[in-house]
Order: sequence, then structure tokens, then C-alpha cells
Amino acid sequence: MEPDVCVVIPAHNEARSIFWLVLRLKQIFPLVVVVDDGSRDDTGKKAAEAGAIVLRHNVCQGKGAALKTGFQQALKLGVKAVLTMDADGQHRVEEAPAFIQAWKKSPAVSIWLGRRNFRAEKMPFLRRVTNLVMSFLISFLGRQFIPDTQTGYRLIKNDVLKVINLVTNHFETESELLLKACWKGFKIGWVPISTVYGEEKSKIRPVPDTLRFIRMLAALLWMRKR
Repeated sequence: MEPDVCVVIPAHNEARSIFWLVLRLKQIFPLVVVVDDGSRDDTGKKAAEAGAIVLRHNVCQGKGAALKTGFQQALKLGVKAVLTMDADGQHRVEEAPAFIQAWKKSPAVSIWLGRRNFRAEKMPFLRRVTNLVMSFLISFLGRQFIPDTQTGYRLIKNDVLKVINLVTNHFETESELLLKACWKGFKIGWVPISTVYGEEKSKIRPVPDTLRFIRMLAALLWMRKR
């Protein structure tokens, strides 16, 4: 069991997968927090039945907002690190210990990202190109090589969460966190992971989410130059 790590899972309409995901995680982590982001199904109920601490947004506020709510709860619980996972079953629970091992072996690294093999995975072509482009851009701006910036499978030490103020609320929040961490001098590492592509549908909306990402970058760069 890993009492020093809290798992945070943002979830929106994930009743199909959340129960078994939480149940398996509870075998490793005593603290699992599910943020039910305005789901219209039984996501929160099933997560609670499996043993998770469930926090609920009455309306859908976005993945970033759900992550921020989960981070705040994790800090209140006094853990040393947070492990984030997606709720749709794309991340393998059996790969979670690799993040813990990497963290304990290299404590100077503050964020551990899951790194997917874009060539081997059956990832949709457009998503693969988008991930590669964004990873290159954030690596360039952050002045630190980050091979997979769009993965939601991450271990983040609490010293990062205590000093970084996140202001976005959607999918761009994960990129905001990485950029601000880089600029504050936090070191980022990665562990190899696989990603399961099944019947789940991506909640990313290409046009509005790309525009949010661009606005986030512009705002951060403008504030950094001031």
C-alpha cells in the first residue's frame, strides 16, 4: 500500500468503467479521490461504492477544474505526491507502481509523466500528430525535453502543487501545469506506459479546445514577459 500517494481521477459520465478502476486502485492506494464533474449518470455513486472519496461539481466545469479540485483535496490529506489517471480505462492500473518506483529512485524529479510509444500504439492519426506537435511546442517553450505532454497518467509531487497557481479549467490545464513547472525549475521525467483504446470516445473538442490551448499559451507568455 502507498499511503503517501493519493490518486486523483477527474470523471465525467464514466459509470461504465469507474467502479472497477477504483476497486483495482484501492488494492495499491488507500487514498483514491474521484471528482465527479457534473456527470449525468451514476459515476459518483459507483466510485463511492468502490471505496473512493467522491467530490462533485454540480455542473460540468472541465477536466482542468476537476483536477484542481482533486489537487486541493490531496493537499488537505497531507500526501507527498498525487497520481492522476483518466477515468475511461485507457490507463493500466498495473503500471501505476512504475511511477512510484521512479519517484523513489529519483527524488529530484518532481513530475513523472507516462510516455506512450506513438509508433506502436493504435492511436488515431490526428491525435498522434496533435500530441507530437504539442509536445514539441511545450518542450521548446519550457526549455526541457518532454516527449509526451498530453498524457493524463502522471505523478506530481506536492511541492509542485503547493506553488503553482492553475488558472485554466479544461484540457489545456495539463499543459499549463507543465509549462509553469518548467519555468519554476522543476525537473520532469517519464516512464513508459501503454494506452488502451477501446469503445471510449474522446471528450476533446478539436476547435474549442485548440483555441483554449492557444489562448493559454498567449496569456502565459505575455505574463512571463512583463
